Amino acid sequence: MHKYIVLLLALPLVACQPATESQTDSADEKPAATAPAKEDARLVRVLDAQPEEVKARYQYRHPKETLEFFGIESGMTVVEGLPGRGWYTRILLPYLGKDGHLIGATYAMDMWPNFAFANAEFLKMQSTWATDWPVGAEEWRDEDSASVGAFNFGSMPEALAGTADVVFLARVLHNLANFEEEGGFLTEALADSYSLLKPGGVLGIVQHQARDDMSDEFADGSHGYLKKSFVIATAQKAGFEFVAESDINENPSDQPGEDDVVWRLPPSFGTSQDNPELKAEMAAIGESNRMTLKFRKPQ
Repeated sequence: MHKYIVLLLALPLVACQPATESQTDSADEKPAATAPAKEDARLVRVLDAQPEEVKARYQYRHPKETLEFFGIESGMTVVEGLPGRGWYTRILLPYLGKDGHLIGATYAMDMWPNFAFANAEFLKMQSTWATDWPVGAEEWRDEDSASVGAFNFGSMPEALAGTADVVFLARVLHNLANFEEEGGFLTEALADSYSLLKPGGVLGIVQHQARDDMSDEFADGSHGYLKKSFVIATAQKAGFEFVAESDINENPSDQPGEDDVVWRLPPSFGTSQDNPELKAEMAAIGESNRMTLKFRKPQ
């Protein structure tokens, strides 16, 4: 099987569609629109203060609707999967505020060699990421921002167990699923996520979504896509309760074929950099179709 990969520090892909919410019968959730007014106002202020190049992506990433859907509020402890260059980090730090804590989480060190781009220099950089990333994130903080920490999945510090209000995994799971057979990395990351959360804490997932009629081989993560049914079943197997889903980040124009990869679309344009006609075609589709799923660790 070919392993299609992408450098994870690149800006993620998100689609632009209206937001609605679907909930399980047992869920005791309020719609995102009922978030406390002070939290809504704080998030609006933070989003309005971002640079123009960040705000230009709001139409695709829907940060306000997404963070509200997952119930993220100031003062919380939030784990952000693959924070990379910090697009969401720079929103979360001021939004969580000085009473909050943001913890970056990246892939297990023994997963990185599976990527074709992971040369010796890259692996050396990754070996110190958990100490280096918080230092770099300091430039995005001020006196009213959350504190920062970091760790690798598979090496979660025991002191973090039961401390998180939300684990936020945006476009993280496909590579974990793709390399699951090489080291149980998806199972490991979800087990860590479960351990990190307080009882009743939320696991929020945004993930490139494959159609149900696609083959399981296509939707194994190697093309960037996973099926919603697979993600739900895998999270439930890890002990999480499924709470709700939203169409915030859906894009029905993204209709891949069995040979397509998600990185053909903007902003990567991985298959059309030297083909203006094909690039324009990909730009017209927009960014990937994405599921937005909310889970809870049982009380």
